[in-house]
Amino acid sequence: MVQQLSNKKVAILATDGVEQVELIKPKKALEQAGAQTQVVSPKSDSIQGWNHHDKGDRIPVDITLERANPDDYDALLLPGGALNPDQLRTNSQAVQFVKSFFAAGKPVAAICHGPWTLIEADVVKGRTLTSWPSLQTDLRNAGATWVDREVVVDGGLVTSRNPQDIPAFNDKMIEEFAEGQHEEQRRSA
Repeated sequence: MVQQLSNKKVAILATDGVEQVELIKPKKALEQAGAQTQVVSPKSDSIQGWNHHDKGDRIPVDITLERANPDDYDALLLPGGALNPDQLRTNSQAVQFVKSFFAAGKPVAAICHGPWTLIEADVVKGRTLTSWPSLQTDLRNAGATWVDREVVVDGGLVTSRNPQDIPAFNDKMIEEFAEGQHEEQRRSA
């Protein structure tokens, strides 16, 4: 496999309640493409994954949010699960962490409920996104255009709806992360 992402470091921001498959499968795809990934969380040691409504596995945390420096990363992944982004969007440190990627023009990928944190970071206005359908009103109210598509790319921001979209999501995420910085990201920061 071509190592499109060698020398790239990707932060995966998540906490308890993350949809396990939306973290594990993209993380694996990033690593197979050559990226170094780190699970960043407000929690230390591990976070509780979920398989829709059922508890899943504990997922190791590589670095706490408190210690993580966004300048050390080339890109950001925001997995979904309703509980995970609902907690992250109320954490000012997590919101600032997300905002910093946009301010630096770095690519970001969010799936399912992940865009909730983007709304709180105030980076969706004027953008086209997709998400889990229940977020469409929130995204529209925040100034985004919501569409029901498998994957959407808007100037370095990659979004998808659900676990069934992961193959297309992974392909576009790797493509955008390989491109690196995007001036379009800065316009919304």
